[in-house]
Amino acid sequence: MVATPIGNLSDFSPRAVETLQSVDQIACEDTRTSGVLLQHFQIDKPTFSFHQHNEHQKVKHLMNLLNSGLTIALISDAGMPAISDPGFLATREAHQNGHHVIAIPGPDAVSTALAVSGLPSDRFVFEGFLPPKKGRQTRIQEIADSEITSVVYESPRKLVRFLEKLHEYAGDDRWVCIARELTKKFEETDRAQLGDLLSRWREKESIKGEIAIVIAGKSYSE
Repeated sequence: MVATPIGNLSDFSPRAVETLQSVDQIACEDTRTSGVLLQHFQIDKPTFSFHQHNEHQKVKHLMNLLNSGLTIALISDAGMPAISDPGFLATREAHQNGHHVIAIPGPDAVSTALAVSGLPSDRFVFEGFLPPKKGRQTRIQEIADSEITSVVYESPRKLVRFLEKLHEYAGDDRWVCIARELTKKFEETDRAQLGDLLSRWREKESIKGEIAIVIAGKSYSE
């Protein structure tokens, strides 16, 4: 399980490069996206796709490779595999079949957003991407009612709607930090109380990039 950069290629560790150079094959969330990374670091290994739409089918293929004695690295497009990315099923199956699983750590948007937010990080819950429809409103209400910090991934087109719904339940005073395009050229961190934050982001003509939102627990105040 090899973590890949969430933006800045300089964050890719020497150990990660060495690992990918040493394995027999690499399972990639998207072989085209990973191809750019692999080419940049001059890693020439066979690859195959392993993403959320084929994960169940490809687990068997991956196990066949491991059972034949090959070593396989699993990478996602960005960050650590299995964290809001494919990988859980493969890791579980590998353990169940007696294979040794090793994680090569690296950057991830959850801890990076939490670190820059200036919000309590002694306890937090990672929500990942919320359901698109069924159960979404309930999850947002649970976040608003939580006493501990929550971290959510959200798409740019749904960000304002998420903030509006959170505002319905949490009100003006909840502390929130929006971390956009972390480690990339146009990285942005916007930290404020929810009422002010919502007003600012409603006024933006367009919102682009990958977004992590850190929401303080309801009892937190400054």
